[in-house]
Formats: sequence, structure tokens, C-alpha cells
Amino acid sequence: MRKQVEAADALDEAAVKEKKPRKAAAPRVRKVKEKPEIRKRLIWIVYSGSMKEEGRFPYHERAAAEEKIEQLKLKSKKLYFIQPLKEIIGEDGVIVPVVSGSLDLDDEPVKPKKKVAKKDDDDDDDSSSEPDDDDDDDE
Repeated sequence: MRKQVEAADALDEAAVKEKKPRKAAAPRVRKVKEKPEIRKRLIWIVYSGSMKEEGRFPYHERAAAEEKIEQLKLKSKKLYFIQPLKEIIGEDGVIVPVVSGSLDLDDEPVKPKKKVAKKDDDDDDDSSSEPDDDDDDDE
């Protein structure tokens, strides 16, 4: 029995010696897609309490925006406030209008889902079609 155990150990050692060490895999190089630089500018927008835009001022004219608020408050007792907005400056210095205050440029634009046209059962011209199964009459 001892001979069998020693023989089995010798086979295991031989199997270990036969295995070749693996070569280290070459490091993978990831290609990074370069994003074009997007130029922006900050402006101050004066809003009324109902979020109606009352005026736009460049960043360095915040005092003028606050002065506009004071003038509007003298006219009426409504609430007015200032909010910053980053506008995108496109090619050739053209300002790209921003509809909402928060614009995330990292996400792809979301396409609206198409609505499926519902088929009205009352407008069918086929009077020979099978009657509709109404589940409302479960009495």
C-alpha cells in the first residue's frame, strides 16, 4: 500500500513539472474617443415668480441684473429672482439657444416614443365582424 501511495505522489509531481508557466498577457490599450471641446458662457437671467424670463445679462453685469429686479419690484409686488445659465457657444461664435436650465451634454438625445394608434370599435364599417367581448358585464 505504501508503494501505491509513493507511486501516486510521483505521478502528481511529474504532472506538476509538465505544466508550463503561462506567459503574462500583453496589457490592452484602450482607445479613448476624444470629445470635442464645448465652449460655454455664463449669463444671468432675471425671472418672475411664474418663471417668465424678464431679462438676460452677461456674467460681468450682475449688478445690472439686480438693478432690473429692483425696478420690476417697484412696478409690482411680484417675486423676481436671478438665476445663472450656461449657454453653449457653437462654431463661429454662434450662441446655441438652451430651452431648459439643465442641459446634460454627456447623454445622447432621447427620441420620443411613437404612440400606437388605438382602433375604435365604434367606427368599424364591418357589421359582419365578430361581437366584442366586454369583460365589464361579469354578473
